[in-house]
Amino acid sequence: MQHPGSSLQNSSSTGSVPERVLVVGASSGIGAALVRQLASEGCQVAALARREDRLAELAADAPAQTVKVYRHDVLDAGEVPALLERIVGDLGGLDTLCYVAGVMPMVGPQEYDPDLDRTMVEVNLLGGMAWCAEVARLFLSERRGTIVGVSSVAGERGRRMNPAYHASKAGFSTYLESLRNRLEGHGVRVVTILPGMVKTEMTREIDKLVWPITPEQAARTMIATWRGSFWSTRFIPLRWCLVMAVIRAIPSRIFRHLNI
Repeated sequence: MQHPGSSLQNSSSTGSVPERVLVVGASSGIGAALVRQLASEGCQVAALARREDRLAELAADAPAQTVKVYRHDVLDAGEVPALLERIVGDLGGLDTLCYVAGVMPMVGPQEYDPDLDRTMVEVNLLGGMAWCAEVARLFLSERRGTIVGVSSVAGERGRRMNPAYHASKAGFSTYLESLRNRLEGHGVRVVTILPGMVKTEMTREIDKLVWPITPEQAARTMIATWRGSFWSTRFIPLRWCLVMAVIRAIPSRIFRHLNI
């Protein structure tokens, strides 16, 4: 078994053990791109999502025996322990968790909808916490493994549009940092991914995307990040790191008047 963070290559070319990756939120966008990229490298992938038809397409398009699919709604946190045990058994172990699930319904400037807010918090934050905590317990017992959580640059400040989405992503970023600090020295790595604007179903209603990238570009950078050893928090593209440093430095009394 290779040490977490080391580069795991396609087993067909090197004879190494293929990386075993669990992707939560695999039916579209970055999650689907991750599954396709990992499967093309010969990794063993457990793909989880609500939409069974999308999962079936992923499995059908992947090289034989590389992708196993499981229907799962991240709102059902009680299902996580048993489902994880099943997945670990099916894959013969687990090396990496990627929590990619997320929702961002459009919210009007004068719209205040507690149901929409609750859904965003439950999917973007609480679902991630449920999976990360359960996998952390497993990896801690083995003193190895990598947990990757996809947050967003949207969690860096509280913008006027869609407060619950920004809050859910800020909460997930903070949770991942806390988990990283808790697991420090125990052989378990926690990586936070902060994408900018990605061309997915989630962003298709946004009129103008700033520096948009494709899900495939995001997936490739994510994989390189968790296989490397340098980054624990990575903005995608990297230029967002500088932009967010400037935005975080703007005083609140000024920021509230800016349309950014």
